[in-house]
Amino acid sequence: MSSPIRQVSDTALWMAMYRAIESDRPDALFHDPCARRLAGPRGEAIMRSLPLAESLGWTIAVRTRIIDDAIARCVSQGARTVVNLGAGLDTRAFRLGLPKSLRWIDVDLPETIEHRVASLHGESATCEHTHLAVDLQTAGAGEIVGAAGRDAGGPVLMVSEGLLVYLMPSQVERIATQLHAEPAMRWWLTDLVTPLLSQMVGTFWRSALAGAPFCFAPADNTAFFEPLGWHEREYRSIWDESIRLERSVPFASLWTALGTLTFPALQQAFSRMSGVALLERVDGLVRPVGADAGPGG
Repeated sequence: MSSPIRQVSDTALWMAMYRAIESDRPDALFHDPCARRLAGPRGEAIMRSLPLAESLGWTIAVRTRIIDDAIARCVSQGARTVVNLGAGLDTRAFRLGLPKSLRWIDVDLPETIEHRVASLHGESATCEHTHLAVDLQTAGAGEIVGAAGRDAGGPVLMVSEGLLVYLMPSQVERIATQLHAEPAMRWWLTDLVTPLLSQMVGTFWRSALAGAPFCFAPADNTAFFEPLGWHEREYRSIWDESIRLERSVPFASLWTALGTLTFPALQQAFSRMSGVALLERVDGLVRPVGADAGPGG
């Protein structure tokens, strides 16, 4: 049987299906009315074909809500432009209550942008919205994206939800360095996983993810970005936030309490297995592109 995920862009259909299911819940953490249309039959087929995939929807729902809230905070603190790297089928520019003056740029592969434009026909963004077709794995991608946000007239927030894990550490380093070169780039909001979680997912879904393997899972977590000019301003654990938002696995609070009492260091490491980091651009020495990118998955 062939893999249900043939390439990285297929994962966008899969993630959109999770958002559609969450949106149908009476206690939904967010509402994405376009998600089911964007996911289409293929998005549902991908999710149904992966073992236990449907039961892990809570992780995507929580991650989505964390990023929604972080974007709102950055906008309230002065962000004038949002550059959404590897936008996939995200519709935040259409579903969030954003200032009309905010610039939002959704960046992804040409085929993904084409699907977005067709599926969102007739929908109105809540802010000033544009699409940008760029292959982020190419050498000059970061410079193109950086240039797009250069004339923002104020601070720029970058978002890279569900993207970095599919890039090689050297590619992440190159993009980080190129983006840091643009003074307007102030914040970077991204999700991260540890090598252990990357290996677990890679082993469990090895054949299914053959077309989109996990590549980036820095053992030093956000410290990977420090020499590149990006400092951790905030980190939200998917596990911890799932408890707070009441969208966790059964007995999650109990396991957390027991772990904190008996093995606090292990519990701390566990809580950072998967999370969302808000990085802030800082001036200083930036490691040259091509240097050792550090451990990765």
